[in-house]
Amino acid sequence: MTTLPIDAVLDDVSAALAAGNRLVLSAPPGAGKTTRVPLHLLKADWLGDQKIIMLEPRRIAARRAAEFMAATLGEKVGETIGLRSRLDTRIGPNTRIEVVTEGVFTNAISKDPDLPGIGAVLFDEFHERSLDADLGLALALETQSVLNDELRLVIMSATLDTAKVTQGLDAPLVQSEGRAFPVDTIYLGRTQDRMEDQMARAIRKALAAQSGSILAFLPGAAEIRRTAERLSDLSDEVMVCPLYGALTPKEQDEAIQPAPTGKRKIVLATDIAESSLTIEGVRVVVDAGFARVPSFAVGSLGTSLNTVKSSLANVDQRRGRAGRTEPGVCYRLWHEEENRGLPRSPQPELLNADLSSMILRLAHWGNADPFALTWLDPPAKGQVGAAMKALTAMGLLSDEGQLSPAGQKAVHLPLTPRLAMLILAAESDEARAMGAFLAALMSETGLGGRSIDLTDRVSLFERDISPRAKALKSQAKSWSGVKALPRYDIGKLTASAWPDRIAKLRAGEKTRYQLAGGGGAKLPDGSPFEGQDWLVICETGGQSGGDPIIRLACRIDERTARDVLAETNVDFAEFDHKSGQVRARRQKRLGQIILSETPLSRPEYPAIADAVLRAVSEKGLDGLPGIETLKHFLNRAAFAARRHDADWPDLTLNGLAQSSAEWLGPAIETEGLSAIQSQGLLNALRNWLGWTVTSEIDRLAPVHWAGPNGRQVRIDYEAEQAPLVSIRPQDLYGNRTHPAICDGQVPLTLSLLSP
Repeated sequence: MTTLPIDAVLDDVSAALAAGNRLVLSAPPGAGKTTRVPLHLLKADWLGDQKIIMLEPRRIAARRAAEFMAATLGEKVGETIGLRSRLDTRIGPNTRIEVVTEGVFTNAISKDPDLPGIGAVLFDEFHERSLDADLGLALALETQSVLNDELRLVIMSATLDTAKVTQGLDAPLVQSEGRAFPVDTIYLGRTQDRMEDQMARAIRKALAAQSGSILAFLPGAAEIRRTAERLSDLSDEVMVCPLYGALTPKEQDEAIQPAPTGKRKIVLATDIAESSLTIEGVRVVVDAGFARVPSFAVGSLGTSLNTVKSSLANVDQRRGRAGRTEPGVCYRLWHEEENRGLPRSPQPELLNADLSSMILRLAHWGNADPFALTWLDPPAKGQVGAAMKALTAMGLLSDEGQLSPAGQKAVHLPLTPRLAMLILAAESDEARAMGAFLAALMSETGLGGRSIDLTDRVSLFERDISPRAKALKSQAKSWSGVKALPRYDIGKLTASAWPDRIAKLRAGEKTRYQLAGGGGAKLPDGSPFEGQDWLVICETGGQSGGDPIIRLACRIDERTARDVLAETNVDFAEFDHKSGQVRARRQKRLGQIILSETPLSRPEYPAIADAVLRAVSEKGLDGLPGIETLKHFLNRAAFAARRHDADWPDLTLNGLAQSSAEWLGPAIETEGLSAIQSQGLLNALRNWLGWTVTSEIDRLAPVHWAGPNGRQVRIDYEAEQAPLVSIRPQDLYGNRTHPAICDGQVPLTLSLLSP
């Protein structure tokens, strides 16, 4: 057997796991950790007859690792070495090592937290920090701490912040030095041309200047296809091979295998080729410097894929692919000084993802509170709250955060909660079969083509006889329990499952839509849906004018929308700062979609309050009629606060705008617009503050000073230093002391007027 760099530290790995139950293993790409460590651990005394599970972030990496280890033993996958992924399961009675994808593991551990019969879990390529990897580790740590302290956990990676991980897990570190050949780096700079044009030029340059095969990194399948088109005129001696997750195993293997004798290979790959895979014969890397990452914003239509600059850790790992077997060259399509602006490492998906699947799984685990678990990077509270709200709205969680009967069913489906609703919302066998068929189609990138019309993709998927399509159709039948080919109204089904995704064309527009659940979306240029009145929006990606761009949808009519959504009448009012009046309308709505509206001559006080408070939240208090009277009181209050130690509310304009619903809302609901007129605004605030606070302000900062002749003079509290009165000299005749307030402790500044 060929010696690999990881062999030098295998005894250290054994010793660490014999002494403790956690380990961090750092080894550069090509060191051999993926295939040597699991086989080595089979001999450990502590393992006994238990199994080892090794997680891989991608199906192709899991399959290749399982196949390589099985070949090392002279066996086939399914004997000592097994494989579990969504579309490929090969496990036998004698399997000791299971290579699984990360999602498969989180499903397994949430259903059976004890992990019976499992002695070790290995997290390979953990630096990718997928949501399933972080969740799987958090659950495994809980299992280890509460249920099975004999379980060994090993975190393995080539580019990882080892200090952070070892401290976070209280685990020892074993490092392998690896074996890499030198790689020259050439910066080609960026131009204004399309990425595919720059990449094609760089590849042609590398072909002319270098020997060996080329591995080119692009962010996604679309860029790969367009780059391949630009290289279609190369000679027959050059093979152009795409490599991304949606390809068949046969197509992926063709890209990974060495080029035939006398030929060179150009592999156009996503970041699937960054780690775990060795592509034979590659000594040149061309890197576009971008990655496609999932992104989710609270209140958005869901997770979308955004193209971002790759991190330093990513581009360094890509560069290293050129030096696996001999000295190599890396061409980078950016300027060297741009490296200073790149993030050090990719952001964990957990921090920027839709967490609804995770929260549903934790509810099944028995604890829907993610903050009770141990994380290297805890999830954001806003993301958790949004996920809980979405799951409750879908009927998968109760108001108390417990799994509902529908949630119990959803958690056993290998689908996102939203896709699961396509099955769970069905009211007949035919609808359930179609729902499962649609869920299978939309759960896999690239199935059914790239049409924006869901109907087109369904037709293509029905005719698809590829192994991947057959496997997914078989899964769909098992999910629905219906064996017949589905025949059901797609629009009606998607509208019933996703009522918040029902959308109506905005008035006067051809491409912009209002969604029933709130917000908007826009069709891409040249869409066949242009001018279509009603849609159900299935997927979005990218932004245009602040709206997400629709990538997949299906047509419906108004009747279908009305069958799903109940029509409501909503009185809606807006406050006009210029006139000081409220203009009200009665809207007929389906969800947030406005069907029609008519003016209201006399809006109700609650509608007036809502309009004023909304205006205050957007523009502040300054536009209200009674603002000057209020400002004088606030100046007095600010002066009094400096003389008083009590904990009063925030009595600044900004503070009162933020708390307007508390002090101003009730007054408007009782008095209407008179509550914001001159004295009404001040009265509303004084009533809210109460007698104790207002009387103290009146004592410490009176409105007037009375002279010896009884004339009341208004005190100005806007002066920077001391309160000021503008007064005639004769009004001071007979006064024996200097005018003052606060029991004589604060003298007033006098501004003498002409007699």
